[in-house]
Amino acid sequence: MSKTKTILFVALPYSVHTARWIAQLNGAGYEIHLFPSLVTPVHPKITGVTIHYAWHQQQLSDSSSHQRNLGYWLERVISIVFKRVHHSLLIAWRAKQLAKLIQRLQPNIVHAMEMQSAGYLTVAAQNLSKEKFPPWIMTIWGSDIYWYGRFSEHQEKIRQVLTHCDYFFCECERDVQLAKDFGFNKSFLPIFPATGGFELANLAIQRNAIKPSNRKVIALKGYQHWVGLALVGLQALEQCINELQGYVIIIYSATPNVVKAARLFTQQTGISTQILPNGTAHSDILALQATARVSIGLSLSDGMSNSLLEAIVMGSFPIQSCTACADEWIEHGISGAIVPAEEIDIIAMWIRKALSDDALVNQAADLNWQTALARLDSTHLTQKTLAIYDTVMQ
Repeated sequence: MSKTKTILFVALPYSVHTARWIAQLNGAGYEIHLFPSLVTPVHPKITGVTIHYAWHQQQLSDSSSHQRNLGYWLERVISIVFKRVHHSLLIAWRAKQLAKLIQRLQPNIVHAMEMQSAGYLTVAAQNLSKEKFPPWIMTIWGSDIYWYGRFSEHQEKIRQVLTHCDYFFCECERDVQLAKDFGFNKSFLPIFPATGGFELANLAIQRNAIKPSNRKVIALKGYQHWVGLALVGLQALEQCINELQGYVIIIYSATPNVVKAARLFTQQTGISTQILPNGTAHSDILALQATARVSIGLSLSDGMSNSLLEAIVMGSFPIQSCTACADEWIEHGISGAIVPAEEIDIIAMWIRKALSDDALVNQAADLNWQTALARLDSTHLTQKTLAIYDTVMQ
């Protein structure tokens, strides 16, 4: 039988979002288990968790305990082989593992975080379960429904998850309606960021060190992949050469194609660009936002963009694509700019506006700080998180 307050997470083990969410529960009296939705290395900040593989379990007490043993490598090899033969074989094999673990642990709650790996895997395990399934919380991240829900190969899978789970957690009002459209009709949990919030009291001095209108940095989110559009951001910046004199563009989370494009951008324009290494600590990303006058994040699809929240907290003027949930956090033209994701001319117009209007960026920083105090304090969000689990367990 399970012990009191046992939570089994089914989640991406490498994700910092998984790590930050679970960190809120450390020391709160829960027995926490993690079944990796993909067999990958575990993020070093995931601690206080028992992680389960096919033939062994591992207690992650601190970052030094994240050693991968023979059992991990064997499962990883088998996973790769199954995936190459046919992805459905991998899902069936791991779903059987998960169903057996749930039967053995009998957790108070199963919490799947992210739809396309964890959600699909959990519903497959539920279909194999011969006993009553524990209460199941389904957390979705940015593009889980908004993007994948457009494609026929995912629509029925999403519907299966949302008609089987018991509780739905998301970060945007937008996704509540999407969940309803896909058949969810049970309990919606409170909407707030799944990142655990920010220690605002500790960040206040850092964010106030340089007035936004005196900052000489442009921060650009560097994803250029299935939905990321950093290259569009660079093209928009190229239209603002005159306004960018004396500024440096710092790109973080840059994909290789963006690194190459940034070099060409500097050669052609003379405007300095810097690339933050991938894996840069979150504290250093926040330090970047505290020196940035403007923060640009563009994508075809997103949810509650963490880079937008970081800009809000640290006083940088956010220019965010309308394909995220930015309208639930900033007021267009007042506390930020919400732009079409691929409209270079419009994005460039707002970059020029933010670089030339000192009053705009200073007022936006003040308004966004009030938003942060009301909605992003880590202590308050942790209390809301713990209340969710208490409610579900009761």
